[in-house]
Amino acid sequence: MSGPIPRPARRQAPSLRTELLFNLAFLAGGALVLAVASAVLAPLLTHSGLGSVLLAGLVLADLVIFIAFGRYLIHRLVTGPMDALVEATQAVAEGQLARRAAPGGTLEFDRLAASVNRMTERLLDAQGLLVRAEKLASVGQLAAGVAHEIGNPLSAIGNYVEVLRRRGADPDLVAALAREAERIDHIVRTLLAYATPRDARPEMLDVAAVVDGVVALLDAQGVLRPVTVAREAAADLPRVRGDRSALEQVFVNLLLNAVDAATPGQGGLVRVRSAAVRTGSAGAARSLPGVPDDAAAVVVTVEDSGPGVAEALRGRIFDPFFTTKEPGKGTGLGLAIVQRIVHDHGGRVDVDGSPLGGAAFTVTLPAETP
Repeated sequence: MSGPIPRPARRQAPSLRTELLFNLAFLAGGALVLAVASAVLAPLLTHSGLGSVLLAGLVLADLVIFIAFGRYLIHRLVTGPMDALVEATQAVAEGQLARRAAPGGTLEFDRLAASVNRMTERLLDAQGLLVRAEKLASVGQLAAGVAHEIGNPLSAIGNYVEVLRRRGADPDLVAALAREAERIDHIVRTLLAYATPRDARPEMLDVAAVVDGVVALLDAQGVLRPVTVAREAAADLPRVRGDRSALEQVFVNLLLNAVDAATPGQGGLVRVRSAAVRTGSAGAARSLPGVPDDAAAVVVTVEDSGPGVAEALRGRIFDPFFTTKEPGKGTGLGLAIVQRIVHDHGGRVDVDGSPLGGAAFTVTLPAETP
């Protein structure tokens, strides 16, 4: 299999100091040439009134060119990029959260724009974490209360179903009642799992091995038969510290969702990729909460060839009880549990479009430093 085509490296912007020195030297050289020309022509032009006017005009033109070119130079290299940077930060402050500062054309302003963008993303991530934490806390309390209130009458319903079965009630009706009661029981158990996370047992893990184990388990159960599963894992992935069972639950949920999304059409494809990245690096991994930029991390991406997730819904896809599936085919808690588990491991999960045509869910976990 051929590797990815490397992107051409972006040419490094020149230094602001170099640009200023070069252009000022060019301007000073031009001014010096005009000064020498004026000195040479001065004896020839001062013999007549017209010559004096021409000499004064030459000096004035020299000053105008120096001021105009200097103003253009300062605007292009300093004030223009600074105004664009201020405009971008004001736009973010006014609520345009997708706005980012553009490169400034010089090395110093490029670094400043990248730093501002990184700061903006970290602030937005921190804000999102606070909002999600408040949402998860309130929903968790609600879920625990609802699960408790539903559990008691559900047990009674199960007993009544058994009584109906013993009294010879219509078998189809009894089977339908039992099936729906089991469905309610599954929802209640999911609510309890969401509201009361299990105690973690952290250990050093090879994430690629965890993913392979999940794929093998689902394949043995026949879940992956409707699709073709492709796996790509980089060599020598760093290890992460985490709870094996919890991370297995994460990848089981993501793979089941990918299979559901890819199977409606013929030739469904699911791809799972594992790679080592550096946090905060462009095109690799976004920043992680509490983790400095350029730290080692492991990324696992689960992609599918399904219809994908509309961009307008990506901000809500991890909300509890939100689902894009048909009524009765999902509780809307699977991805919420995935997000909670990943965040408990100090990581993040994001959704984007996939080159396969569907959705790409990316789990980023901080690597354990030796």
